[in-house]
Amino acid sequence: MLDTIQMDLRSTDDQVLSVYIDVEDNSLSRKWLSALNQLLLNQNHLEKNYCWLGWADSDRDPEYICTQINRSIHAVNSADLGYVINDFFTPANTMSAEYRLDHAHLNQLHRYFEDLQGVSGAMSPYYTAADDTTRWHIRQLNLLCHELESLVLSIRKLKTAPEWQRPSQLMCWLAAPRFELTVEDYDLFGIETINRSLGGVYVGVNKAVGKHHWEVFSDEGQDSRVGELVTSTLKSQTQAAGDFDIEWANDPGAFPWQILALKEFRAWLVANNFDPEDKNLTIGHPKVAQIDLVRSFGTTDYQKIWTQLSQHQDVLRISTSMTQATYEYRWSDPDYDLQQIRKLK
Repeated sequence: MLDTIQMDLRSTDDQVLSVYIDVEDNSLSRKWLSALNQLLLNQNHLEKNYCWLGWADSDRDPEYICTQINRSIHAVNSADLGYVINDFFTPANTMSAEYRLDHAHLNQLHRYFEDLQGVSGAMSPYYTAADDTTRWHIRQLNLLCHELESLVLSIRKLKTAPEWQRPSQLMCWLAAPRFELTVEDYDLFGIETINRSLGGVYVGVNKAVGKHHWEVFSDEGQDSRVGELVTSTLKSQTQAAGDFDIEWANDPGAFPWQILALKEFRAWLVANNFDPEDKNLTIGHPKVAQIDLVRSFGTTDYQKIWTQLSQHQDVLRISTSMTQATYEYRWSDPDYDLQQIRKLK
């Protein structure tokens, strides 16, 4: 281990649950831990409006998320950028009564974001011309799209297969400095790393690369072809940051249906002229740490862990052996978007 990180989670009545993260010793985790310490030292803003994804009982329900999408669309259309979105999102036109997503509609939302922001190293002229407030709303189109996808999947699983809900925790900071991945870091990627362990901590996917290969396959199916898809970017990840994801769902890797899905994914990659064994595609999730479940929750039972987490979904403090940062604000603050926009300046 390189370090043990303590993450204090706060309930609505200010009770604190401490979660302990054991950092593994590998090439990527060393870079990542250094970047995380810098984020804490610099007091970067933690994005609490994009933190707890796939929790079926979230206060950020489909109606709320669609309202926020439409709010950001209105802001973009009012910004006189020369780009107009003629679209409106409701739970009824984004999912069925059985909570199955309309992937075509969500892909179109993601395409609006890609058009407006561009990709890492090639920002769009719309984004360059936008003011801070409009840039914030452009980014929300991407974040809200992913949040809605995760939420609807977990709501459906809650009704059909509760043990396979997909709750996770995304720890993203505004203006997080990036570092370059090196050759040895790519060894931590690969198709097998699509399966994530309960309490596993992973370096976050660089959100500037658009959807990655597994997302496209899962959304579009094994007969899809990349050239025919709405999503415009499908790039390898070359950078990372101190951001990280925590997997709170159960690991599906040993189950026949997941084994079959990964076999079909390999075939899809070949059909789309990708080499399934090429680690440079950066498929999957590179692991850098693991939650000590027993120390944190007193159990390894996922249901008991979920119960504790569902009551403590506000990150109050993060402490490493080097430094710490405290985050008193909440995503439900009336001026929360203004807090973020000020930080973006």
